[in-house]
Amino acid sequence: MRIIIAGAGEVGTHVAKLMCNANHDVILIDDNAERLQQMEAHFDLMTIVGSVSSIDDLKSANVESCDLFIAVPPYEELSIMSAILAKKLGAKVTIARINNYEYLLPENKEFFQQLGVDQLIYPEELAAKEIMTSLKRVGIRQQIDFSDGQLILYAIKIRENAPIVNKTLAEVGEIHSQKLYNIVAINRDGETIIPRGNESFKHNDLAYFITTPEGTQQLMTDAGKEQFDIKNVMILGGSRIGKKVAQRLEDDYNVKLIEIDKEKSNRLADELERTLVINGDGRNLELLKDEGIKKMDAFVAVTANSEVNILACQLAKKMGVRKSVAEVENMDYIDLAENVGIGTLINKKLIAASYIYRYTVKARVSHVKCLTTSKAEVLELVASDDSKIIKGRLSEIKLPKDVNVGGIIRNGQAIIATGNTQIMPNDKVVIFAMPSGIRKIEKMFN
Repeated sequence: MRIIIAGAGEVGTHVAKLMCNANHDVILIDDNAERLQQMEAHFDLMTIVGSVSSIDDLKSANVESCDLFIAVPPYEELSIMSAILAKKLGAKVTIARINNYEYLLPENKEFFQQLGVDQLIYPEELAAKEIMTSLKRVGIRQQIDFSDGQLILYAIKIRENAPIVNKTLAEVGEIHSQKLYNIVAINRDGETIIPRGNESFKHNDLAYFITTPEGTQQLMTDAGKEQFDIKNVMILGGSRIGKKVAQRLEDDYNVKLIEIDKEKSNRLADELERTLVINGDGRNLELLKDEGIKKMDAFVAVTANSEVNILACQLAKKMGVRKSVAEVENMDYIDLAENVGIGTLINKKLIAASYIYRYTVKARVSHVKCLTTSKAEVLELVASDDSKIIKGRLSEIKLPKDVNVGGIIRNGQAIIATGNTQIMPNDKVVIFAMPSGIRKIEKMFN
């Protein structure tokens, strides 16, 4: 696939890396020559120094033969203009990054499509949704819903108190008469393992499970996770994400938001009706104590500084807060944040990449998610009448070693996959795949 990425900022460069690793023909446009040189030195792509809103520069990138045009410059107006121009010049599919929620409203979607923007992506909005999802259930590192929550992927840290620790997958499967969940992957010491029956759960493993709403409680019990209701939430950072999370929480939770910038604090206090906005430095332990950090059930750190977010969550944890969420945009800090025990990690680049990635998968795909603490992806693919995947039971099909089938949705019903499961046409299949397995599984669904 020929892909043009307009904008070599954090999102643009991360998406470019993913697309290069997936063997796409990638062209990256930006007016920062030094930034482009760094990308060209490390990745197999073409770069063009120019303006993302210049017709001549877009033409020099042969935009007319582009399969996917991704506009992610720093400014919303540039992003929309770039996507419009690309479409008019012949790009097949255009995606533009925005930061205005009203553009996403259903009544405005057709308007932008008429202009030439096929899809709009708002990473901050998607990040806020992920935070909201993570606060609904404690004891998990990540939660991804498929088909309106009929199948759910949970990333859970396994501790010594878990009943399944030191047991093999085969032994865990024998605990219950009915299969309630699937173990699709384990992240151990920075490496992702696609486990088989003789693999054991170890202390500090980050395990990925596929289950249903009905199987969730048993999974949490087996993983040693005690559930409790969240009522009091403290948010550090009045960013777009922080504001959106507060707006969605304040009707049902007791919310405090700490913002270091006085002018922004005053503005947020006017805009947030039921949130207590405090002007102060969230790195100040005495301030956190004065504002009742020990009484909080959850702490959400979403400042523009990854280091501050990690340290603040560590402070909150030491003060007894049981659920923490940190926005970590520096990819080098992801493993560090995971190892120090921060509950949920949010990364806008990965969120944006997940949204965009599905347009590059050749099989029928309804959902793709790039996992925060793993190089793997989880996909929801739709089987067709001539897919190779339907030719026999899963135990009879030679699935790639870097792929695992978690479950399927058939006629609105969720099924946890076993070796005896046979996929049927129009089934939605939730699959965990390493990067090396993406193209292999595409072929099995085409």
